[in-house]
Amino acid sequence: MKQETFKIVSKKQLTSNVFKMGLIGDIDEDIIPGQFVNIKIDGLFLRRPISVCDVYGNTLTLVYKVVGAGTKAMSEMSVGDELDILIGLGNGYCLDNAGDRPLLVGGGVGAPPMLYLAKELKFRGASPIVVLGFNTADEVFLYDEFKARGFETIVTTVDGSFGEQGFVTDVIDDLDYTYFYACGPEPMLRALYGATKTSGEFSFEERMGCGFGACMGCSCKTITGNKRICKEGPVLKKEEIIWED
Repeated sequence: MKQETFKIVSKKQLTSNVFKMGLIGDIDEDIIPGQFVNIKIDGLFLRRPISVCDVYGNTLTLVYKVVGAGTKAMSEMSVGDELDILIGLGNGYCLDNAGDRPLLVGGGVGAPPMLYLAKELKFRGASPIVVLGFNTADEVFLYDEFKARGFETIVTTVDGSFGEQGFVTDVIDDLDYTYFYACGPEPMLRALYGATKTSGEFSFEERMGCGFGACMGCSCKTITGNKRICKEGPVLKKEEIIWED
């Protein structure tokens, strides 16, 4: 974990409530796909955790959805503004498990970390297949960027207004893959748990207090005891998860 000041160098609105932000700062340590950053927002006590969408040199790309006061404040910031950010937080994905053809599944705001993961897996020689799930066509984002980078990409929408109609689990039965990585809302992760044919890793979306394991506010049960989503997670292996009713 490292605290740094980053300057906003680009900003783009992707949908009615999803924004993409490019920031430049001192990144002198490896950021692993699946890790997140914690952003200080003036006037708010808790930092806002945002997953890392991409890293290139000293440029960090974040994609976030406006869901509360913190992300709303971020959506109103401008190029040139500076942010106090904790980087390198959480336990990321293990790329060594991927095999030749890993499956990457992102639901909603679980899609952004899949872009950085896909890039790093491709760099290692793998050929990832990406499945992105949304409710409607109006909510689809990053699809063009995945395609532009040459990734085989399937999009599902619940109402069928874009891509395949249905859920992400409706399209993975016919896919051959060596391992899987997923990020998204818990109902999607639960469904994938039973639908996937291989071992894999889930990244959980959880309300985090401190973001680095001090407050114990985001603990969950696993087969080896309680783990903190912000510290030992947000990525957990399929075999260690205990789903609670």
